[in-house]
Amino acid sequence: MADIVDRITRSRMMAGIGPSNTAPEIAVRRYLHACGLRFRLHDKRLPGRPDIVLAAPHIAVFVHGCFWHRHPGCRFATTPATNSEFWANKFEANISRDAVKATQLKDLGWTPLVIWE
Repeated sequence: MADIVDRITRSRMMAGIGPSNTAPEIAVRRYLHACGLRFRLHDKRLPGRPDIVLAAPHIAVFVHGCFWHRHPGCRFATTPATNSEFWANKFEANISRDAVKATQLKDLGWTPLVIWE
């Protein structure tokens, strides 16, 4: 199926999707705050720069989007029909990078937690 918008418009739309402060991430933060938990955001000192860091229990929370991080069995983890080789490589790199960062966090004594969109 062909894209419904031209290439320039699609590029602008994709560029507007930011890596942090997404709607699912904000929902998780509101929930944690309402439960009385306090946390740091996007700590650059930790591998993978977790979305939410609970310092005292050493928990690093990642809020992953199903499309970008390939949530297994999810209907939103689709692959675009055009330029499929690029997308396959991109998604594979994302999955392997997530696994490496989780292992690095475990080696540092942190518990990585993934919350899917």
